[in-house]
Order: sequence, then structure tokens, then C-alpha cells
Amino acid sequence: MITEIGITAGDIWHYLDKNGNATLEELMKNIGQKRELLLMSLGWLAREGHVIVEPESSGFRCKLTHS
Repeated sequence: MITEIGITAGDIWHYLDKNGNATLEELMKNIGQKRELLLMSLGWLAREGHVIVEPESSGFRCKLTHS
């Protein structure tokens, strides 16, 4: 499972690097992974300081820390 989380974290990182920011729904649609796996991968990226997760009215928005 840790390998799948890591691979998905890389997919998220590349998506955000290309697109700037995204909601969880946008990530689910464009990366094509289950919500639970995306959340675990986002947690990994957030814990390592690679992404910022900001609340918004309909959920949250993610962006890379270097953006």
C-alpha cells in the first residue's frame, strides 16, 4: 500500500505543478484514483511540506508550497 500512496503522491505533485492548484474533486477526476488513496497521498505530501491544503466553502484546495 505504501508504494501506491507514494506513486499517487507523485501524480498529485505533477498535476499541481502543471495546473497550479486543485480541489479534491478535480484531483479525483484527473488522476483517477479513489478518494481514500488521494487523501492518504495528500497527507504524505502535506506532512513532508510539499503541499498546502487550504479550506474553502465547498471543501479544500491544494497547491504546492513552491507555487
